[in-house]
Amino acid sequence: MNSDIHNFHRMEINDRRNIIKELSNLNENDMNIMNNYVDENSFDMIENVYTLMSLPVGIATNFRINGSDYLIPMSIEEPSVIAACSNGAKYARICGGFTAYSTESIMRGEIEIYNIPDIELAIIKIMKEKNKILEMANTRSKTLSRLNAGAINIEFKIINNEIILYLIVNVKDAMGANVINTMLEYISGCIENITGGKTNLRIMSNLTTERITYAYAKFDGNALGEEIVDRIIMANNFAKNDIYRATTHNKGIMNGIDAVLLATLNDFRAEEANAHAYASINGYKPLTEYAKDNDGNLIGSIRIPVAVGTVGGATKTSKKAQLNMKILGIRDSNEFANVLASVGLAQNFAALRALADEGIQKGHMKLHARNIAISAGATGSKIDKIVNTMLDENNISYSRAIELLNGDKNGKL
Repeated sequence: MNSDIHNFHRMEINDRRNIIKELSNLNENDMNIMNNYVDENSFDMIENVYTLMSLPVGIATNFRINGSDYLIPMSIEEPSVIAACSNGAKYARICGGFTAYSTESIMRGEIEIYNIPDIELAIIKIMKEKNKILEMANTRSKTLSRLNAGAINIEFKIINNEIILYLIVNVKDAMGANVINTMLEYISGCIENITGGKTNLRIMSNLTTERITYAYAKFDGNALGEEIVDRIIMANNFAKNDIYRATTHNKGIMNGIDAVLLATLNDFRAEEANAHAYASINGYKPLTEYAKDNDGNLIGSIRIPVAVGTVGGATKTSKKAQLNMKILGIRDSNEFANVLASVGLAQNFAALRALADEGIQKGHMKLHARNIAISAGATGSKIDKIVNTMLDENNISYSRAIELLNGDKNGKL
């Protein structure tokens, strides 16, 4: 499979669909879901449903990660994101693409223990019963136990005369929330008996400091130019020293990652909290690093916590989400995390390149003008005519689009 598809963005939608079908080995049922399927299961996913909200799903091209090519489904309302992500991947592809690695899927659950007669004695008692507690927790998931995974350790923190018990769990290909919360609730009674205290909160943490993904890419210096390489490195250093800039810098990373998570109906809100909390551990910093090698190429890397699943969850409820996972073609949660980190790095690089070169608005405003033309009622070839006129005039507004559309109806455009 080759994700380097020439002029994919210029193709008619049916031509794009046929290419995706061929490259992803989709069948006719898959194509029916892609073309016109209304996922009635979505009405049962949440409470009080009255309608469905639709967002466009596009494909980011040019991605090569760990030697394999990927088509990346992304769902987002913001113009220019997918184009920028594909462009970032293209600069990396020249030098071989992305290299990524994910650690094991280690998560933490927390139990808050209060009204403890003797905190130090309570900790000793828990440690003496550690194996029993872990065995109890692991009865809640036959699947994890069968995979030699599940609850693997217990840690503690003392806060304001309370013990915070951390249950450390290897969740394999699950995101982990449901199984960890089930474990915590099941063992909490045993914890109370051992400590003589009471348990309050029993909940998984969305900060996954042991579940980290690393991605690396070399962006071709000849294609970028020496000045742009230097300016991108300066921009990243700017983010290291200014929290206002760092916030927007990391938001650009999440533009890409969130869009993939939304297309596959994974929990993008959890990943947002995870990434930003991790960036804040030693004072809020950018999640990426950039440097220049001896040949003048730009070296980019990202280190980001990623807790994402390929089993269970809403993905298995929605046929559209299942289709997008099939197009993505991943085998397990580690591979999925590798893709997400690479997308985040590509998105960040593309944003910095645009900022360091012509500015972020040039490409964005062209797509913004297109949205305005469509909202004004333009269709077919009229869209490009109105967009090009508004850009030439530097007058991108709904009222101007209406004027141009009316002029076209009168044969004046």
